[in-house]
Amino acid sequence: MKKSILAFVLAMTMIVGLAGCGGSGATSSGESTGAAAGSGSSGGGDLNVMLETPVQSLDPQQATDGTSFEVIADYTDGLMQMDADGQPIPAIAESYELSDDGKTYTFKLRDAKWSNGTPVTAADFVFGWQRAVDPKVASEYAYMMSDIGQIKNAAEIIAGEKDKKELGVTAVDDKTLKVELNVPVSYFLSLMYFPTYYPVNEEFFSSVGDTFGTSPDTVLSNGAFVMDDYQPSATAFHLKKNEDYWDAGRIQLSGLNYQVIQDSQQALMSYQTGDLDTTLINGDQVDQVEGDEAFQAIGAGYLWYVSPNISKVKELANLNIRMALSMAIDRDAITEEVLKDGSAPTYTAVPKDFATGPDGSDFAEDQTKYSDVCRFDAKKAAEYWEAGLKELGTDKIDIEMVVDDDDAPKKVAQVLKDQWETTLPGFTVNIKTEPKKQRVEDLQDGNYELGLTRWGPDYADPMTYLGMWITDCAENYGCWTNEEYDKIIEECRTGELATKPEERWTRMYDAEKIVLDEAVIFPIYTQCNAEMLSPNVTGIEFHPVALNRVFKNAVKK
Repeated sequence: MKKSILAFVLAMTMIVGLAGCGGSGATSSGESTGAAAGSGSSGGGDLNVMLETPVQSLDPQQATDGTSFEVIADYTDGLMQMDADGQPIPAIAESYELSDDGKTYTFKLRDAKWSNGTPVTAADFVFGWQRAVDPKVASEYAYMMSDIGQIKNAAEIIAGEKDKKELGVTAVDDKTLKVELNVPVSYFLSLMYFPTYYPVNEEFFSSVGDTFGTSPDTVLSNGAFVMDDYQPSATAFHLKKNEDYWDAGRIQLSGLNYQVIQDSQQALMSYQTGDLDTTLINGDQVDQVEGDEAFQAIGAGYLWYVSPNISKVKELANLNIRMALSMAIDRDAITEEVLKDGSAPTYTAVPKDFATGPDGSDFAEDQTKYSDVCRFDAKKAAEYWEAGLKELGTDKIDIEMVVDDDDAPKKVAQVLKDQWETTLPGFTVNIKTEPKKQRVEDLQDGNYELGLTRWGPDYADPMTYLGMWITDCAENYGCWTNEEYDKIIEECRTGELATKPEERWTRMYDAEKIVLDEAVIFPIYTQCNAEMLSPNVTGIEFHPVALNRVFKNAVKK
């Protein structure tokens, strides 16, 4: 007998589902790059949206950043989509069934079309998912299929031990997709709106080859909007409403007009002149709009932290030096005096307000849990520093810190430099700013010393953070390794604790304690976006998990 997915999820006590991780040819600020603003549906014209950083990739199996995820999701539907509360509801999957053992999903697809007129089929999902685990593609998010989604044979395919065609996903027929898992995964449906799980039409992909995802002619839409103006690294691009979308009657906007603005003062000015309907601001700009009805602080879910390169920088391989750096950070000063956007100082490896445990509590509610090793204490930091210098046989250290060439991180980096150099005698920090794409590549390649970076939750479970610091994980930038830590994560992912929610929750705290005891990262703050949102705009859905903004229900008067 089959069970409905809703019944199964309610019966499971393991984990909750997702709660909700410029260029040539650009037009001048405020101008639509596609359909004329104001045209189209009754919900108004184009929504003018600010981005802090350019899109890095439009390939759903290669994208790794929140900006890219948002834009890909604008024009692509997966099996499921998010409702206003971040819960999974049907998208391309019209219905679904789950086997009694919780390990086999059968999805029935609705009648939907790609923007070239071809139907969306189960084979499109098979091809996309096989790309995600293909070692030749080398997707950074392949682990979403194996470690997180637990799809049958995914881990073996990623390791090169099996062919990608052995992945546990089958097109039974054009409208029926079967997915086999290794173990029950209570949040599996919520993974289905994460872009790594999006479909790709194989015939179209083969026809465009290496140019896939680089222009309107090399992407296909099956979602709410269609990309009609875009170039890689563009500072402005446009999507228009997809009139052939299966749920087109729901879409009120005529399009999305994106503008990449990396300076918050410029962004505020663009909003004030009407060139933007929504924009991010920080720091002094927040003071300027105090009391404005258009201002709102929205939780974004990102944990900002400093990653020390433990494996390649001898000074940072020293635990006393790392502890000194962590304890010399005045996180309150950063959030209250620099960002001023509602961001919260954070003293845990897992941030607050996205993961709820079996007892209904927030995993990171207690921000004093590890105060013995993670707090602001200038005196203690100086003691660690002195001990570290003595062990290294030196009286000074010069370190380079790489940071995104965006407004907020540059400000935070300067404050970190000032705090460290003031508290730790003999310490010199050289800030190196880079475009985000280059900064990410440098961290992934280990080509850095200190890195100011962030991570947004991909799904609503502490493992979306804790899983990053296992040995050889691509996001374990400092290449730290700890056998006990790896063992705990394995127990909680697929081992004996995978179906024991209370014990699993407790054990994940053990893992988090190791990360902080070893100063694997220096957590700084959990991002809250200070947004200016025009009173004429309603219905934008904001989420702290997976997709930070969804525009399907947006209306512009």
